[in-house]
Amino acid sequence: MGSTGDFQLLCLENPLLDIQAECDDAMLQKYSLKPNDAILAEESHMPLYDDLLSRKHALIAGGAAQNTARAAQYILPADSVLYIGCVGQDEYAEKLRSACAAAGLRVEYRVDDTQPTGRCGVVITGNNRSLCTHLAAANEYKMEHLKSPKIWDLVQKAKFYYVGGFHLTVCVPAVMALAEEAAAHPEKVFVMNLSAPFIPQFFKQQLEDTSPYWDYVIGNETEAAAWAEAQGGDVKGKSVPEIAMHMAGLKKVNEGRKRTVVITQGTESTVVAVQGEEKVREYPVRTIAKEEIYDTNGAGDAFAGGFVAGIVEGKSLEESVDMGQWLARLSIKELGPQFPSPKQTYSKA
Repeated sequence: MGSTGDFQLLCLENPLLDIQAECDDAMLQKYSLKPNDAILAEESHMPLYDDLLSRKHALIAGGAAQNTARAAQYILPADSVLYIGCVGQDEYAEKLRSACAAAGLRVEYRVDDTQPTGRCGVVITGNNRSLCTHLAAANEYKMEHLKSPKIWDLVQKAKFYYVGGFHLTVCVPAVMALAEEAAAHPEKVFVMNLSAPFIPQFFKQQLEDTSPYWDYVIGNETEAAAWAEAQGGDVKGKSVPEIAMHMAGLKKVNEGRKRTVVITQGTESTVVAVQGEEKVREYPVRTIAKEEIYDTNGAGDAFAGGFVAGIVEGKSLEESVDMGQWLARLSIKELGPQFPSPKQTYSKA
């Protein structure tokens, strides 16, 4: 089954304006940030955004799932991807709308009158990036927006739902509504991304509530290890393939579709576990020369977009992984989670 447009893929998470700047270790130390991490901002982090704006910087339509939505639309036919979330009533929201329109991505934002549009400070040091997110309006997404006649009609028409784990800090009922809608219709697919180590660590129950609905779950090796650590028991401290196998075997609501777990490992092979299979599959990544790497920020989001585009187009698991790796490879040659123009066409490795 190939994509026919008609907004078959619906993505939900936290729309943010990414403020990206190349910095040094002193900036990390100033705000107690780690070189390659993602955290929610506290009061002590608020001056960071002006600090970044005072440097040479780039403003990008961000938020992990919005990056993934742009990435998937980069590959898929026009009018294939729809993104929802919450923004403020300000110029930054207009910048987000303009950037998404340029990428061919349809957005249906809830607009909050009290909070500004969310921001993500991206501190780039070498090939590392540290993300510090002030959710602001992104934290104000409401179930009534999802269930409004216009939006729910779009939900019902979509066949694939992609949710970033970051939204588990915002509106769990909206995540569960999409999960349950997919489970109620066997032809629909629910995809979850672990997003960051703090999600399984500090939002363990919220994540567990979604797990029976995962048709696909995507994460990286650090997120997988954090999930295993939070689970405890026999899975704690296990290898990535063992963790992936354990995740694949969790209880599932829609038993007619086997769960697929996809764990990326940077330059190491992508590990895939399919429910019921006795061993994992491993797919070597596409090689790239070190001097071609400009910015790894958003590489995981790009991989997820390429992978999900493959699933939407009915490609094999192997080809879908390759599509993810191809798009991630393109992304890390750009500043931030962006893709080359003119648009390039996917070809198998």
